[in-house]
Amino acid sequence: MAYAIAALKRGNMAISHIFCFVMPYQSKNYENLLGIKGLSDKLLNNHFSLYEGYVKNTNKLFEALDELHDANKAGSPQFAELKRRLGWEFNGRRLHELYFENLTKDFKELDINSSFYKKIEAGYDNFNYWLEDFKATASMRGIGWVILYYDKKDGCLINSWINEHDAGHPAGCAPLLVMDIFEHAYMIDYGLKRADYIETFLAAIDWQAVADRFEKALT
Repeated sequence: MAYAIAALKRGNMAISHIFCFVMPYQSKNYENLLGIKGLSDKLLNNHFSLYEGYVKNTNKLFEALDELHDANKAGSPQFAELKRRLGWEFNGRRLHELYFENLTKDFKELDINSSFYKKIEAGYDNFNYWLEDFKATASMRGIGWVILYYDKKDGCLINSWINEHDAGHPAGCAPLLVMDIFEHAYMIDYGLKRADYIETFLAAIDWQAVADRFEKALT
């Protein structure tokens, strides 16, 4: 794992701040999704811009927290509030990346012989039961995310509603399939017709990417 390390000397003492990431984060390019069926380029470009804002704000928060730490203000209200805010911006960045990366213009059905498909069948009795549960979760009133998680400890799959970027994620579970249910993900094209957006999303899932995440979660 790469580390970004900043050191500050105060008198004879060296203070090192170690963060488990490469600073700064860079926005990823998802223009390959332009032209996807059911999601207009206008909607996607707006969505990309919103995602880029999360990347920028995540970097700004890490920088601001580091400056407060260096100024011996780690116990200040400012530090505390920025630390709380970090989860929102960081997860907003990461969840959008997972969302975009499980979309494709070249839709293919999930391979029924894959270990992931068999896991769904084992956990939900059949694929269609899982699908109806996922759709029902996505149809709930409110805004947020619908995420299919793999519980690595108990070995089960869970469809979860996440109301905020930084709250409600089941601990220790790996996100496999991520769906954005905030209005910005669909209202330009569908207005209040979320059900139509759900069907569009389901017809654009990159099942290979999702299956790969499952395989990675097993290791």
